[in-house]
Amino acid sequence: MADIRLFPLEDAKRNNADVDRWLARQTGELQIIARRWCNELRRAGPDILDLLHDGHPTACVGDLAFAYVNAFTEHVNVGFYLGASLEDPSKLLQGSGRFMRHVKLRPGQALDDNALVQLIKAAYEDMKARHLSRNKPYP
Repeated sequence: MADIRLFPLEDAKRNNADVDRWLARQTGELQIIARRWCNELRRAGPDILDLLHDGHPTACVGDLAFAYVNAFTEHVNVGFYLGASLEDPSKLLQGSGRFMRHVKLRPGQALDDNALVQLIKAAYEDMKARHLSRNKPYP
């Protein structure tokens, strides 16, 4: 498996308190959305670690970032570091970058929750395989 663009981060921890503090600072419906999807990232696998990177929650497998949640003024993004390589039959992913893609979530907007959960699981499994292929210590 080729490492097309891995994004290693240090200092990730299981259920990082910094992430919880970030979530507590969000407000209204955006907080509810952000908390829901941060929790989904944390549930993707038993070995998920997280931290704040660039000011927002980022989920990792070992030291490799695979997804993030970020809240903006009117929406929340769930982003994937290698999202361009994910199968997306529901066409949720947005963006045109070489590697990254995101799903934009707005209060009151319908979403196929199951499709987003499947993207999270696929991103996790992909990054777990990439981590294992690096022959680095695994959590």
